[in-house]
Amino acid sequence: MKNPIIGIVPLYDEYRDSYWMLPGYMTCLEDNGAVPIMLPLTTNDKTIDELVDICDGFLFSGGHDVNPRLYNEKKNADCQNICIKRDEMEKILFNKVIEKDKPILGICRGLQIINVLLGGNLYQDLGNELGILHKQKPPYDKSFHKVDIIKDTPLYDILNKDKIDVNSCHHQAVKELSNRLKVMAVSEDKVIEGVYMKDKKFVLAVQWHPECNYKKEETSVKIIKEFINKCK
Repeated sequence: MKNPIIGIVPLYDEYRDSYWMLPGYMTCLEDNGAVPIMLPLTTNDKTIDELVDICDGFLFSGGHDVNPRLYNEKKNADCQNICIKRDEMEKILFNKVIEKDKPILGICRGLQIINVLLGGNLYQDLGNELGILHKQKPPYDKSFHKVDIIKDTPLYDILNKDKIDVNSCHHQAVKELSNRLKVMAVSEDKVIEGVYMKDKKFVLAVQWHPECNYKKEETSVKIIKEFINKCK
């Protein structure tokens, strides 16, 4: 059996007008038996159709803040850099991948954009809106806070744990959850940290960064391996 090909949504540097990728997104997949490829930021329907056919699964990575216009709000001063082209590309890509029922893993922004594309919304800044800090200083392979894992969810089935330590590097988070998503992990200060789609093969997203600590954290490896197995 060939190793599954997994497409990763790229980050974008507007100052250098360039796509780029943090190596952890690539290495966490390659080290665990997948073939990662960085996708282009395109809104061309035909190109995205071909990418969906080529790839066995998709990783929606971290990066820019989600444009509040996608959830019918105005951008406030706390919402940081956005990338309209990425928002547009991910909307098209997500809908096509869901239609084909191919596996998706969302990380950080990945969780947020999935929630928004399915009708939910976000806190534009946890600090000012809730007085919560979830953005640690590097290195990001160290734990920052705990999350509670909800029983009878895919994440509990993968980890078989009620509580785990996670890293954290975000200032936005789910505010109102899409009615098409279910919660599977919550931080001790009640921020939604993990979600899934019940009616799909594998659509799972976490707010923390398993790609940063998978070499030393067993729970991160298990999440990545389960995603890859579902892509086979």
